[in-house]
This record gives sequence, C-alpha cells and structure tokens, in this order.
Amino acid sequence: MASLLYAVAALQGGRQERWATMALPAAWMAHLLALIFDLSGWGTGGQGTRLGFAPVLSLTVWIVIGVHAVESRFVPLPAVRGWLAPVGVLVVLLAALFPGDSRQFGSPLAAFHFVLGVGAYGLFGAAVLHGALLDAAERRMRMKGPSPGGGTGMPLLQLERLTFRFVEVGFLVLSATVLLGLFTATQWRWDHKTVFSLLGWAVFAALLVGRRLQGWRGRRATRWLYVGAALLLLSYVGSRFVLEVLLGRPSA
Repeated sequence: MASLLYAVAALQGGRQERWATMALPAAWMAHLLALIFDLSGWGTGGQGTRLGFAPVLSLTVWIVIGVHAVESRFVPLPAVRGWLAPVGVLVVLLAALFPGDSRQFGSPLAAFHFVLGVGAYGLFGAAVLHGALLDAAERRMRMKGPSPGGGTGMPLLQLERLTFRFVEVGFLVLSATVLLGLFTATQWRWDHKTVFSLLGWAVFAALLVGRRLQGWRGRRATRWLYVGAALLLLSYVGSRFVLEVLLGRPSA
C-alpha cells in the first residue's frame, strides 16, 4: 500500500496533481506502519529489532520525506514530491525484499547509538535534498537570468542557510553517534563501517570549517556535502548491502 501510494504521489500535472498531493502524506503514514511492523519483526516470531541495509535506508528516506512534509507547509515545493515519491517506492520495496535479521541491542546505549545514527542519516539526507535544490536553482539562474528563488519557491540565501543548518545539526548528531559508538562497542574494529563513518565525519568537518573560514558556497560547498553523504551512506548501508546481498551473510 505504501509503495502504491508513493507511485500515485509521483504523478505530475493536470487533474492528477490533486490526487498526488493527497497521496504523499497517506504514503508516509503507510510507510511508518510498514517500518513499525518490519523493524519489530511483527508476526515473524523473531526476537529484537530487524536491522539491515534496506530497513535503515527505508527509515532514512521516511525521515527525509517527513522533513519535506513539514517544510512544504510553509514553503510550497511541488517539484520535490516528484523526486521523493519514486525513491519512496524503491526503498519500501527494498525493505520488503531484504528485511534484514533480528538483532538484540546489548544495552540501552547501544539502541540510542542506532537511533542517533539513523537520525544523522536523515539529517544529511535532508541536507543533500536541499543542496540539490540549490544547485538546480543556480543552474536555472545561469541559463535564464536572475529570478526570485531560482524557481524553488524559496529565496536562494534562505535555501542555502537551511541546507547548511541541516549539515550543522547532522554533524553534531554524527559526532555524538561516533563518540557513543566508542563507549558501546565491545571490541573496536577498523572495519568498513568504522572507516567510512570517520571519513564522512572528516569531510563534513572540513566542509563546515571551509564554509566558516573560507566562505565556501555554491557548487564547491555542495560537492563536499555530496561526498560526505556518499561516504556516510557506504558506512552502514553499503557495508550491510555487501554482506547481506553479495556475500549472503547475516547483518551484524
């Protein structure tokens, strides 16, 4: 149902626009119910929380769509729905095909570490979405000349500030996640997840320092944002995808 509603929400133009606008919040709620059933392992008889690359990716996209839903109440961004709805279809189907494996957290701190990590994913996902809007608006301005907001419905300076506000908050949450991971890990391992997480943290730190001291803006700043987000995506989702799908090993 969630994937079907997201497919309706992806429709653009004409009389379909009204149905698509109403379908997105309905899809978001259906997505939430699917996540609750999937992550809890409801009806499967498993103990603990079901984790894997697809459930975490699905939860991340759900957070980003939720951010867009709140934001669109203040600033209309109809084009964003056409980007997010197909991604919603994809992640819901992926979570259905690759539901992950049941895992019990060793302590409440370990569970909090997971929550913080997914929260950081969601915040940086929102930052990437706004960065893409910023780049698209700047391209339109170069091609067609100056226009209010570059066609985004939001002033460019406001869009830029909002983009890097998500980066700043995401960096704080990611930093807390890394520190908490140091205290909750039973044995420190330099595995792919650790290496990519620290590389992503370093890229975001460099981006914030460069923006504060050197005034990085525009494409230069968003390139650093995309690189950091890609490294962070590889840290958990990428490493779990390799283990679960390519190597056929259960997620850890």
